[in-house]
Amino acid sequence: MSYLVTTNTTNTTNTNSTGSANSAAKTTEIATFGGGCFWCTEAVFDEVVGVTDVVSGYTGGQLANPSYDDICEGTTGHAEVIRVTFDPAVITYAEILEIFFATHDPTTLNKQGADRGTQYRSAIFVHSPEQRQIAANTIAKLNAEKLWSSPIVTEVTDALVFYPAEEYHQEFFKRNPNQGYCMAVVSPKLSKFRLKFVSKLKR
Repeated sequence: MSYLVTTNTTNTTNTNSTGSANSAAKTTEIATFGGGCFWCTEAVFDEVVGVTDVVSGYTGGQLANPSYDDICEGTTGHAEVIRVTFDPAVITYAEILEIFFATHDPTTLNKQGADRGTQYRSAIFVHSPEQRQIAANTIAKLNAEKLWSSPIVTEVTDALVFYPAEEYHQEFFKRNPNQGYCMAVVSPKLSKFRLKFVSKLKR
């Protein structure tokens, strides 16, 4: 089983078996996951302590170099995801997943709120066997706690090629806080996150 991951950009980046970027001198790790519209998940993880970079993009599909229009068709197999670079000495992968599960509904198949389609599925793309085990343990724990009335349907699969989304999607909420979707969906989600995870916020 291979966990070698490539990022499809003009400056392609390979990651090693621990998910750490080669240029990061072994001090950071990478987490990749989707929990609905990436405008929401990016806005949340931009504020998490120990997170050094968040990139919105697409992964898990068959089409090379997909565009946002391709993704919206719901036929390429890709999910809208974020790639999070974080310092494990500050925040652990398990803590990253705790925030991930708390800030979306992992029990609805191929939908989040009004957003419907396989591109909005709940998914974790693991970069190492350790990440896979932590994800499995987290899901088992949350299912046992019965925090939701339905079981978790989050997909856990090996990380594949990651395609960064178009530039206008990056830091979308920061640059467009008064946009309709941001005001109606992203902002309330961010407020709930801030209240629940005060100790995990950047200062």
